[in-house]
Amino acid sequence: MSTISIRLPESLHDGIREAARREGISINQFIASAAGEKLAAWATEEYLAARARRGDRGKFEAALNRVADRAPESDDTI
Repeated sequence: MSTISIRLPESLHDGIREAARREGISINQFIASAAGEKLAAWATEEYLAARARRGDRGKFEAALNRVADRAPESDDTI
């Protein structure tokens, strides 16, 4: 485990303190969780962007053309 020191605006510190209190966790746990969530969001964004770059419009349209052209079932309508 590592220790870091950060400077936060007082209003942000107050918000974090209150959120941690409401969740029943320490400020350290709150910040570690928030940082983990942000890293996961960035990793997901990178993953989806890489998948999008591999996409092929022609293959997508070919797959759609193989789907039967019919009205949706009664329980599958908007």
